[in-house]
Parts: sequence; structure tokens; C-alpha cells
Amino acid sequence: QLHLAESGGDLVQPGGSLRLSCAASGSTLDSYAVAWFRQAPGKGRERVTCVLSTNITAYSTDSARGRFTGSRDNAKNTVHLEMNKLTPEDSAVYYCAADTQCYHDYRVFRFWGQGTQVTVSS
Repeated sequence: QLHLAESGGDLVQPGGSLRLSCAASGSTLDSYAVAWFRQAPGKGRERVTCVLSTNITAYSTDSARGRFTGSRDNAKNTVHLEMNKLTPEDSAVYYCAADTQCYHDYRVFRFWGQGTQVTVSS
């Protein structure tokens, strides 16, 4: 059974950067697609990026393109999300999720982490 745990969420000023990590245990991540979702208060869960098993990142929102980058570290069984030029609109709980494909519908993903809070504020 695959278990995921996010880390790296923090309070950051607008324009700042953060690196989130999604560490796996119980199985290896290299054969899974790993998506990053976020959910702000009162809003639905939104897919931000998805890192394919080939380490190619698929962007789900125009706001993420050019600012967010997903990457794999197979040696550490971890997927990262590098976020730059953060704005208050990026504030949310960020979740990683894994499955065989980069589904857009979060309800399809079988494996989830507990989430990590990102707050962008001055």
C-alpha cells in the first residue's frame, strides 16, 4: 500500500518561493503519476500539476505554467513541487495524489497525502 506525506508548506511573502515535497512509503513512486492539488477555503480541489512517470510535468492551470515545476527524485522516492512568484491567490492546502495516470478528476486518485498549508501573505 502506497502512503504519501507532504511537507514544505509555510507562510511566505508575495513574490516568494516554496518547495513542497511528497514522500512515499510502502511502495515506489517511479511507476505512478503524481499530481499536486490545492484547495482554498470555500473552493473546490484544483489540480495544479501532474508529474508523469517519465518526469514530464503536465500543467493544469495557466497560473501554474511558468511558475510551478514538478520533479521526481526516485532515489528518495519523492516528488517535489517548486513554486515561484507566489501570490495570495496561491494560498491553499496542497495535496499530492498518486495513481496510474494524470487524471483531472481528484476523485479518481487512489492515494493521497494529508496536505500541507501554503499561505502567501505580507
